[in-house]
Amino acid sequence: MPDRKRFSCLFLTGLSLCSDVLSFLKQCLKSRTSLVAENLFLRKQLAVYLERKAKPRRATDATRLSLVFLSRFFDWRQALAIVKPETLIGWHRKAFRLFWRWKSKPRGRPRLPIDLRNLIREMAESNPTWGEERIANELPIKLAIRVSPRTVGRYMPESTGPRTGVSSHRWMTFVHNHAQAIPDCDFFVVATVRFRLLYVFLVMEVGSRRIAHFNVTAHPTAAWTLQQLREVITGEQPQRYLIHDRDSIFSSDLDSVLVSSGLKVLKTPIRSPQANAFCERLIGTVRRECLDFLIPLNERHLRRTLKQWVSHYNRGRPHSSLGPGIREPNAEFRIAATSRHQIPRNHRIAARPILGGLHHEYRIERIAA
Repeated sequence: MPDRKRFSCLFLTGLSLCSDVLSFLKQCLKSRTSLVAENLFLRKQLAVYLERKAKPRRATDATRLSLVFLSRFFDWRQALAIVKPETLIGWHRKAFRLFWRWKSKPRGRPRLPIDLRNLIREMAESNPTWGEERIANELPIKLAIRVSPRTVGRYMPESTGPRTGVSSHRWMTFVHNHAQAIPDCDFFVVATVRFRLLYVFLVMEVGSRRIAHFNVTAHPTAAWTLQQLREVITGEQPQRYLIHDRDSIFSSDLDSVLVSSGLKVLKTPIRSPQANAFCERLIGTVRRECLDFLIPLNERHLRRTLKQWVSHYNRGRPHSSLGPGIREPNAEFRIAATSRHQIPRNHRIAARPILGGLHHEYRIERIAA
């Protein structure tokens, strides 16, 4: 509706300007004596209105443009009566700004379709922890729409998305060479609503970025930690290394049992969390995308919440280091690629809320006939 009203206003303004141009050309064909007499005749009638102090109606855009154009051919300051000279100069500046805006309009790639722009904005607003790379990874994997992260960033609301950092090259070289054989583990602390401290133990596969195991306890011990590692390290996968820090809970007896099972334990240096960067980054992701938005009531509540988020992390959250890709993709995400910026016909975008709407999983589905 606003576009139709704007088009109607532009059409009427252009029609009025064309009428003024035809009148100007018609006046140019008259003799000088006729023009002087007509000018004096109109001035006499205008003087009557000025004496009566009759208030003129508001000038239209076409009238303003016509006065600005005609003021170039004579000394208009003595003939101006309906507005002040500063007002006419302001009209002239406004006309120049409109002309320059038209002349300087961006030229290049066409904008994304309006429905895709709205989808990007909706995904950014519904998932405040997602950045442009995360949204750009979601689109081709689940919706078969290919858009670069830089293009996604143009249509995202301001101040949306986490900041990215730079990792060490030498450590990354080692990890890339051994990623499929390295599990990584670490603890982090969560406070409940009654200020009780709970300890969350995470084990991730560095190669696939999959959370292989997690558990929650209020009293972590070396025996409890060893039991958690035994549930992950079964010997069926080619695991050769295990990374953990120098916390006292990782006792020498625990390391001895792991070494006897065929693993080589890699202890990070003291006060060097960057050496355990993958698990530290995962812990930061858990906090930013889950725990920062809720207060656990107790151990059972925290375990249930993390179980739902870990399922989303492994099966619905794309990771840029995987191509981008999903660790455990569902069959519903495996769809045929279509055009870059178009949603296939007879299809629609469906969103499933995760953790009460904190995150959403998007998929494309066919509209029922």
